[in-house]
Amino acid sequence: MVGQDLQMLEGTVACVNAAVAELGIRDDMRDVIIEPWRELSVALPVRMDDGAVKVFHGYRSQHNATRGPFKGGIRFHPAADQAHTRALAMLMTFKSALVDIPFGGAKGGIQVDPRQLSERELITLTRRYTRGINHVIGVSRDIPAPDLGTNAQTMAWIMDEYSAIHGYTPGIVTGKPVELGGSEGRSESPGRGAAIVGRLAAQDMDNIGDSPTVIVQGYGQVGSSAARKFVEDGALVVAVSDVSGGIYNSSGLDIAGLDRFLAGGGAMAEFAGGERVSNSELLELQADVLVPAAIEGVITSENAGGIKAKLIVEGANQPTTVAADMILAERSVAVVPDILANAGGVVVSYFEWAQNIQRFKWELTRVNAELESIMTSGYRATYAYSQTHGVSLRSAAYNIAVDRLTKAIELRGFLK
Repeated sequence: MVGQDLQMLEGTVACVNAAVAELGIRDDMRDVIIEPWRELSVALPVRMDDGAVKVFHGYRSQHNATRGPFKGGIRFHPAADQAHTRALAMLMTFKSALVDIPFGGAKGGIQVDPRQLSERELITLTRRYTRGINHVIGVSRDIPAPDLGTNAQTMAWIMDEYSAIHGYTPGIVTGKPVELGGSEGRSESPGRGAAIVGRLAAQDMDNIGDSPTVIVQGYGQVGSSAARKFVEDGALVVAVSDVSGGIYNSSGLDIAGLDRFLAGGGAMAEFAGGERVSNSELLELQADVLVPAAIEGVITSENAGGIKAKLIVEGANQPTTVAADMILAERSVAVVPDILANAGGVVVSYFEWAQNIQRFKWELTRVNAELESIMTSGYRATYAYSQTHGVSLRSAAYNIAVDRLTKAIELRGFLK
């Protein structure tokens, strides 16, 4: 198990252990909550364009399905090993429980850099992986979705391959193209949800005004959607970044203009609306709200002391290490945890799944309204718990999620 995977897993387990202790849950139940129900490893031979055969390794970790079918993305990334998928699957279980939607947690991945494959090689690999895991997924068993390195097109290939085996099954994946049964608003939902809870958290803080300044680290699908929603709600986005670096304008960036510039093939660093900053510098700029929306472990014990934001909204999965979380708490920096902040994706995946089952399509206005309702309820419950019990938002979120999962396990009689 590589270091970052171990840190991710240990971070989630530490939160669960704390919740178990605070809720007075017995030790044997703790083991039931933490251990994954099933894990699958598959070897995926693919004939490459040069004629050689290369074997890739794929995984699916199904953590817990007490409250509903397993649910979780599929990641194509060189670091997507078994430990990585296990850690992310556990996060999905508690994320779904916190926002109270009827899913459990799962995650899948293939150890590959998709940018190094041709389209034909990528299609072949995706279809091979689908055949390798088809017996453990299903509309009422496990519903994959896109993640890092995958997208709506990847989901279309998975749906087609699964349907070739089992018959037409649009509900087998979420995050599909709209033309194939995907939901309106799905691609924007993780970032939109983060901005919704970020706005609510800012309103509950005495030291943040009505028009907060916002930094978004990671201007990909999640980060860009969050930035647009923040602007829509009256915030001022002063800095954003991608892998090449960031841009900063204390008077506020023209997000619509930046989107047009990037869509036209421009590079972030070449945008004329702000001064260039590095990703490390961006994290420590002056602003009310910081949204880490890229990858895990970007806020560490080394930089947590220099962060000037009053509120962190975790758009990415586990962007804050355990050590950094302790430093931020000592400095009274509020953190909206990932299992709440980026739950918008699984919420709208739930909507897509329901639409596919019912064969009934929702308009975008309904999707966004329902998303706002669920994210608001999730935040309000978490904030109220934190205030009533005098704990952080992260502790409150895990306590609520663990309590819901524990009650479901008991009601289903698993331990009788």
